[in-house]
Amino acid sequence: MSISTHILDTAIGRPAAGVPVTLARAGEGNRWAILNRMQTDADGRCRPLLPVDEAMTPGLYAIRFDTEAYYGKQGLRGLYPYVEIAFLVEAGEAHYHIPLLLTANGYTTYRGS
Repeated sequence: MSISTHILDTAIGRPAAGVPVTLARAGEGNRWAILNRMQTDADGRCRPLLPVDEAMTPGLYAIRFDTEAYYGKQGLRGLYPYVEIAFLVEAGEAHYHIPLLLTANGYTTYRGS
């Protein structure tokens, strides 16, 4: 059972390396508990984003991408200082891959494989 992500900077046609990423899960009273913090690798990936010692239980999760830090390193200013994607983990699912397609002024996401 795992959660992973991949970021592609579609404006430059390359993976977005060095993006700070945070994974959190909603707990009791909808309080967010941070499960992991990492940066995307040279291929724009965080795998596994869910720590290996952390169980993937059904519920609400969120991945936050610090796009301001990413664009700041390039001397650019994007419209969105961060992108946060909330998603539901269902019982019986083994893997969630949440890709992000990114430009300085827009983004899209989908459930990957």
